[in-house]
Order: sequence, then structure tokens, then C-alpha cells
Amino acid sequence: MTFIDAAAQSKTFGRAWQDLATGFGKRELWLHLGWQDIKQRYRRSVLGPFWITIATGTMACALGGLYSVLFGLPLAEHLPYVTLGLIIWNLINASILEGADVFVSNEGLIKQLPTPLSVHVYRLVWRQVILFGHNVIIFVIIAVIFPQPWKWTDLSVIPALALIVLNCVWVALCFGILATRYRDISPLLFSLVQLLFYLTPIIWNDQMLQEQGAGTWARIIEFNPLLHYVDIVRAPLLGADQEWRHWAVVIVLTVVGWVVTLLAMRQYRSRVAYWV
Repeated sequence: MTFIDAAAQSKTFGRAWQDLATGFGKRELWLHLGWQDIKQRYRRSVLGPFWITIATGTMACALGGLYSVLFGLPLAEHLPYVTLGLIIWNLINASILEGADVFVSNEGLIKQLPTPLSVHVYRLVWRQVILFGHNVIIFVIIAVIFPQPWKWTDLSVIPALALIVLNCVWVALCFGILATRYRDISPLLFSLVQLLFYLTPIIWNDQMLQEQGAGTWARIIEFNPLLHYVDIVRAPLLGADQEWRHWAVVIVLTVVGWVVTLLAMRQYRSRVAYWV
């Protein structure tokens, strides 16, 4: 078999799918590595990863309390709203920004340990899921203080979280491959995500826009995809009525994202080791 034939065989959807399946099969490896990342980061710390929980909780209380006073919103409604927005945002934000550097930061392992590329992405997403679980404690405390009007249909938060995690995987894979080849993508994503934070209803809501007469902005912000991702998780946890347009947008973006990611893996998966 010639080098050209071998290269052609590596650029198939079968090889791309095999990478994903084989990587997922190595669960013991990436589950262990993800947990070790957190332990190593907070080594010799008394509170460990709960420092992130404390920081998120402090910011949520400060922003929730401030904006509820500024705009005359009930604290019992706005504080849980802001808290969940920040918790969900942290998961999405880390998957995008850390995902862009996932292969560069694992250069040593990629060159020395023959494992599927997806292992490093699963490790990253698993680490963020653990941190998300820590941060949810903040909302649980707030929900005890300000009970939410939950109903059985709010169990849709489970498939919503599954969709978020599924999207985190393709985002990290896709941006990780592209940012490894083009290093300018990582700082570009940082600036873009920072902008999207202010255009996503996290510390503000539609009611604020309407009261300020900014209905045009509300229509423009509909084109922000992160709005829809945040809402499918936040709405059921707040016991609010769900808008199915958010689900439709997220499902469509999930399918499109995975198609693009499989194309990127098919074409460039074998080159990542040379780019890092």
C-alpha cells in the first residue's frame, strides 16, 4: 500500500466515526483524566473546585440583586434566572474556549500516546460537566429559599442537558481541529464569545428590553444561537413555559454542527498530530 493510498483511506467518514466510537469506549481513561484535572488544579486547596462555585454564586447574587433593583424586578424571580444563566453559560463558554485549545494543550499526549483524538474532547467535556454539577448546588440553595413552580413537564431539562453536552462535544472537536491549524481562531473566538455574553439574556431578560422600548433588539438577538441553548435548560428549571422554537433551533444546530464536525474529522483528523 502506497503512502497516497493510506492517506486516502484515513480520509473517510468510517475512520472519523471510528475515532468517536473508540474514544468513547475508552471511558475509564478520559473519566479518570478529567477527574485528575480537577484534583490537580485544586491540589492542596481546602475547598477545591468549590472555589468556582463560590465565585459563580457571588457573581450571581451580585448581578441578580443589582439588576433586580435597577429594573424593579422581583428578587425571587430574577436571582434564580441570573444564577441559572451564569451556570449554563459557564458550561458553554468553557466548551468553546477550552475546546479551541484542546489539542494544543494536549500536545504531549497526542504525540506520545496513540489514542483517538476524541478522548481529549471527552475528557474536556467530562471535566466541565463535573464543574457544572458543582455550580448547580448554588441554584439548589436558591431554589430552597425561593421555591420554583415546577411541574412534570419540567423533566425535559434532562434531554435538554443531554443536547447541551452533545453540542459541547462537536464544538470542542470542530473548533479544536480548526484552531490547531489556524491559531488566530482561538483569540477570535474569545472576543466573539465575550460579545455574545452581553447579547445573551443572562443578566437581563425580554421584559427589560420591552420596558426600555428596545423591541428591535429583541428581534435581532433571536439570531444569537446561544440564547436558544440557554433557554432549553433554564426554562424547565424555573418552571416556566417552554417555547418550542428554542428546541427546534438547537436540534437543527446540533445536526448541522455534527455534519460539519464529521467533515472536518474526515479531512483533517490525521493531520492534527503534525499541527500541534
